Amino acid sequence: MPELPEVETTCRGIAPYVEGQQVNSIIIRQAQLRWPIPESLQELEGQKILSVTRRAKYILLQATNGCSILHLGMSGSLRIIDASLTAQKHDHIDIILKTGKALRLHDPRRFGAVLWTRDDPLMHKLLSKLGSEPLSDAFNPKFLYKMSRKRSVSVKQFIMNAQVVVGIGNIYASESLFMAGISPKIAAGKISLLRYEKLVNAIKIVLAHAIEQGGTTLRDFVQAEGKPGYFQQQLNVYGRVGEQCNRCNALIKKITQGQRSSFYCSKCQK
Repeated sequence: MPELPEVETTCRGIAPYVEGQQVNSIIIRQAQLRWPIPESLQELEGQKILSVTRRAKYILLQATNGCSILHLGMSGSLRIIDASLTAQKHDHIDIILKTGKALRLHDPRRFGAVLWTRDDPLMHKLLSKLGSEPLSDAFNPKFLYKMSRKRSVSVKQFIMNAQVVVGIGNIYASESLFMAGISPKIAAGKISLLRYEKLVNAIKIVLAHAIEQGGTTLRDFVQAEGKPGYFQQQLNVYGRVGEQCNRCNALIKKITQGQRSSFYCSKCQK
């Protein structure tokens, strides 16, 4: 599933092609995605796309008369292609630009979304209650420490709670906890401010590094131009159960937390 680094990579990839460009037409081949594509999306036709931004794992195409809110779901991708390129299976939507390029949504599982709002997109029901952006100044050790008090849930599940902080998916939670030397099993409320300083720093480093590498391609994710992400080649614990830890040579372990697999080194992470 595309996580924050993959979505940020997508935004950066498509922005140079669509910002400031006029939408010529919209082709909808499959309107039944996670939610039905609203007929009001056609209001985007003839409008200029002013900006491409991200909030959590949502991509916001801000136009002169409204905003399209996109989500890549489990296996979706947005690609910049020549508008004349023949659509393939699972190519559900084309936003065709006056330049002759098109922004094409490819979504095999159809868990993605393309919505439209005339109002402030940040006030949309899907976005209004989201937590802090992990790469922002608002996400800091004191914030995370305060939010964690009296929380008995594990720290891994805590930092994956989108109402606390957005975009820290399973891969990046495991990698950040490893970098900070914190066990994924410890209760969030039992972690000290000093250890949260290490964790916040690790989260920012891991996410920034993943963005630099173009995200993580484990199954379906590709960048805007069809290229895979390369962060998976540098994973320390995720998906490495039974392999030796890169720090201490102990074997990487796996447990299940909240129906998700957690990978960690019991020697390095306490």
